[in-house]
Amino acid sequence: MSTDLRARPNVPAKQPSKKDTTANVEPDTPKAGPLERQPSRQQRATQSLTSTVANLANLLPTGTLLAFQLLMPVFTQNGTCDYATGTMTFILLTILAFSCFLASFTDSVKGTDEQVYYGFVTSKGLWLFDCPDPSGKGLTPAKLNEKRFQRALRDWAHAILSVLVFGAVALRDKNVVQCFYPMPGKQTQEVLNILPIGIGIICSLCFTVFPTTRHGIGYPVTAGK
Repeated sequence: MSTDLRARPNVPAKQPSKKDTTANVEPDTPKAGPLERQPSRQQRATQSLTSTVANLANLLPTGTLLAFQLLMPVFTQNGTCDYATGTMTFILLTILAFSCFLASFTDSVKGTDEQVYYGFVTSKGLWLFDCPDPSGKGLTPAKLNEKRFQRALRDWAHAILSVLVFGAVALRDKNVVQCFYPMPGKQTQEVLNILPIGIGIICSLCFTVFPTTRHGIGYPVTAGK
């Protein structure tokens, strides 16, 4: 008995349609990230006051500020001072503070050749130190002895304020603080946190009420000067 066996055709499996696949996929839900802690009111006030102290650096001579930023990491060895580097750092800070004090007594004047010349203000007038022939540049004694070039009480006040501002900037530098106070106590740390901010606010008010009219060494010269 023979049986006629026929091959059964292969029926392709049914592929799921795009509609079904889309229906089975769950939409991605955004994952909630970690909650960021908002700074408190006291922290925001401290950050604002710290930025005020940093902005006071613009009141310092640019050369002095640049020397401070470049030399301080080298002299302090990034805050790890010994006796020798600590002594040299103290001497450097003294020299930079004195340069801020001295720059407050400098002013500039423009000659007939459109060049700017610098000098020290004295009780009689402006003494130029980079112009060998002032008269030839149109800088007559009458011009250099004008009242605006005479040393006044305001110059002394600005000189003292400049030194205080430099001290506040230095106390906010981590290399200086770690050099002289590697492990400060609680009270010392409080003084280091509060004193620069207090000096910065007081000096900022004084410079606002009594602005300087000098354009000495390290300070910008206005177009009309």
